[in-house]
Amino acid sequence: MSWGSRAAMHGCSDLVDGVERIAVLRANAIGDFLLAVPALEALKRAYPGARLTLLGTDWHARFLTGRPGPVDDVVALPPISGVSTSERGHTAPAELCERLRERGFDLAVQIHGGGRFSNPFIRRLGARVTAGLRAPDAEGLDRWVPYTDYHHETLRFLQVVALVGGVADGLEPRLTVTGEDRDELARAFGEPPPGLVAVHPGANDPRRRWPVERFAAVADRLDRPIVITGTDKERDLVEGVVAAMRRPAVPVVGTLSLGGLAALYERCDLVIANDTGPRHLAAAVGTPTVAVYWCGNLINHGPLTRTRHRPLISWTTACPVCGAGGVDPRAERCPHDPSWVTDVSVGMVMEQVRDLLTVEGRCGHESSRGA
Repeated sequence: MSWGSRAAMHGCSDLVDGVERIAVLRANAIGDFLLAVPALEALKRAYPGARLTLLGTDWHARFLTGRPGPVDDVVALPPISGVSTSERGHTAPAELCERLRERGFDLAVQIHGGGRFSNPFIRRLGARVTAGLRAPDAEGLDRWVPYTDYHHETLRFLQVVALVGGVADGLEPRLTVTGEDRDELARAFGEPPPGLVAVHPGANDPRRRWPVERFAAVADRLDRPIVITGTDKERDLVEGVVAAMRRPAVPVVGTLSLGGLAALYERCDLVIANDTGPRHLAAAVGTPTVAVYWCGNLINHGPLTRTRHRPLISWTTACPVCGAGGVDPRAERCPHDPSWVTDVSVGMVMEQVRDLLTVEGRCGHESSRGA
């Protein structure tokens, strides 16, 4: 039996000797990155003198450069199939792999996915020790844990870094808001009003989107200033919530960078959202959240604590149009895009919204941050 398979079965917490340079592959979106932050922090804690390089994309470089946290620097990867893009036909350039090998990584960690494409890429970096995830159809690394369906991503990644001595200090991600972020917010919107609540109606997968009229109904029931946030691609959703509301709300679409959005959420008493990256962003800066989740996504991506984060769960397991099942991750996706989360009612969301706002008001907004 190989060392890697023994580690997969029994676990291993051995530190790697002489680690000065660490590479970590996690090259996807903001929510995906934030779910990995506890594992990155655990690695940094295990190897406090090592330089941790994130193999990411352009947005990681823009967002993380100069930001306090476990990442020391970012290498923005070009499109590589199964590594930094889902598109086919992009191979890792030989000159890129050579430049990365020249960095002399002692440890290379794959917390990107099952490893079919990413594990061969990690092996090409020439690190002394590799560790990561392994699906049944992927080649192994020196130390690995099996990649299985329906396993929370944060816990999955913490299992990987435990193979090389990483130990968690908390399960929810944390993110520092910088003075530059706050200055950007001030330039765009001035001083946010007290009691602000943000609503984010977007999600990349339309099946994860709660109807805009329901977001509007929740916002209308709150006697608070409201902002509706979204990306440029979500402009129609943001405008739909504003149009459906009886009270005024401020749309924030394509105005702020990711850092500016973090500063905005930091000033909110609550963020109400779908299962989406901005919900993770709000939680990471210390803001309570209420979010609508499809049951399968909650298992993989939901908040791991409930004191300040309340997921509402849809138990729909088949397409509302054709009845195709949705619980087998390997099954072919049907072509329909209706919401799968409409069984979550306005009343269910309002119950959690009121409860969290009451708790925040009782504890004090600023004093409860970071809890």
